[in-house]
Amino acid sequence: MGAGEESRHGQAARHHLLDRRSPTPLWAQLAHDLRQRAAGGEFADRVDTEEELTEAYGVSRATVRQAIRSLESEGLIERHQGKGTYIASSRFDQPLHGLYSLASTITDQGASEHSMVRALRQTVGGRRARHLGLPVDAEVIYVERLRMAGAEPLALDRSWLPTEVGVKLLDADLSSGSLYEALGTRCGILVTGGRERIWPLNPAERERKLLGLPGGFAAFAIERLALAGDTPVEWRESIVRGDRYSFSVEWPSGAGAGAGAD
Repeated sequence: MGAGEESRHGQAARHHLLDRRSPTPLWAQLAHDLRQRAAGGEFADRVDTEEELTEAYGVSRATVRQAIRSLESEGLIERHQGKGTYIASSRFDQPLHGLYSLASTITDQGASEHSMVRALRQTVGGRRARHLGLPVDAEVIYVERLRMAGAEPLALDRSWLPTEVGVKLLDADLSSGSLYEALGTRCGILVTGGRERIWPLNPAERERKLLGLPGGFAAFAIERLALAGDTPVEWRESIVRGDRYSFSVEWPSGAGAGAGAD
């Protein structure tokens, strides 16, 4: 069977999937079939265009558009102007109510997490050492991890730790879980607090490719100083995908009420 015959055969098969005598509208039947195909991994690159779906299923453009709108409202697909329609990646929401762990955020929302450890070594801290209260020529432990949510990258973490704090991490398995868990179990260090700064960032092309961040999306840049009591134990610089991650804040009832609240 030639390529053209295969295409016509596939289109005919799709025609038969829709029951024009059913009380279920054609757009709902089409949405159901697209949902099943997406679950089977058919649309890894992109969802078929409206023209392709119209031809394959033998329905009107209006029917295709209604099915696509339905799937978009469910959050299953995303449409990018001029680029096509894609299966939506899982988005992870991070509440900002205190010290948090990316590993826990991922697993708490039903996905598997692991890290690709790109670097784990002792090196000169340079300007990052100053954040730890150390001279620029001080030796530190450097950890670089690509944080994965399921099969996709979510964040790139770069951490600098004082040598006396993190030296026992050099032979640790950091491919899963939180760095702070490893600090506790391997080094006897308990992170009790710190501070963090977040801003939007257009990553460099190398980092964009590493994270799999689509064009047109920004990322979050995060700087964090972690403390054990009053002692700095980690300086971290992270880049997190803006298309898969969000931050949220809740105010207690009555917070901000009164003059000056907006």
